[in-house]
Amino acid sequence: MARPRVGVAVLTMGTRPAELRALLDAVARQDEPASRIVVVGNGTGSLPALPEGVTGVELPENRGVSGGRNVAIETLRSFGDVDIVVDLDDDGLLVDTDVFRRLVDLYEADPRLGIVSFRIADETGETQRRHVPRLGAKDPLRGGEVTTFLGGGHGLSMPMLDRIGGWPEDFFFTHEETDLAWRALDAGWKVLYAPELLLQHPRTSPARHAVYYRMTARNRVWLAKRNLPVPLVPVYLGVWTLLTLARTRSLPGLKAWFGGFAEGVRRSGGPRSPMRWTTVLHMTRLGRPPVI
Repeated sequence: MARPRVGVAVLTMGTRPAELRALLDAVARQDEPASRIVVVGNGTGSLPALPEGVTGVELPENRGVSGGRNVAIETLRSFGDVDIVVDLDDDGLLVDTDVFRRLVDLYEADPRLGIVSFRIADETGETQRRHVPRLGAKDPLRGGEVTTFLGGGHGLSMPMLDRIGGWPEDFFFTHEETDLAWRALDAGWKVLYAPELLLQHPRTSPARHAVYYRMTARNRVWLAKRNLPVPLVPVYLGVWTLLTLARTRSLPGLKAWFGGFAEGVRRSGGPRSPMRWTTVLHMTRLGRPPVI
């Protein structure tokens, strides 16, 4: 049987041309080459010059992480020779040259593997707590099955995407990874955190984005409304409201958060398809029940 083939997807807003070129050079140095590489310009106006063999897709407006990555998936799917979609942030860097080979080995060994989360570390080698996809994790080097994954660097099974659909288009950004992971788990696919697959990424805070608080709250509500059994929806949202009140020190941030929460209640974030209770139990066994 032929080995799974990798297709790489990179989103850019055109503001990091040097970092984008360094990433594409690192992709080209992989000892197991990608069969396709797609760069999606999210309303950039015009993409920078791309290396030979890289397909550029320019979108007339910024469709967010979810919309841009859906365009990348459709573009890679159209080629017909991609089994694994690798999403990479345009300011990330693959330091090791064997990342794709190790990733393909994982998928080749387990046909039920749906999502593989890379480890993200800054230039000093430190992994921020928020980049370890499990509760109470102190060791970023401990891998295993998890219930969510990191957006900056990961692999997605194309057969899984064919089965469950792509990214939640309305989310724009924040919590889109958890929405995809929950749908994958409910369809019987595995989500794996593989810390040996490293993406170097500058240390940042998600709150650097002006709309972070609003979209975080809105999408949290949509995540629950779309995916959780009815009894768990108020539990999940209640827990996260209390955590937000305890953690947030910014009054404007809290105001924006509650505005986003109200928006999420009023508006639909896409069709509802609640997970099975067996999926809830499975996630609980993995260490993160879908109430936190």
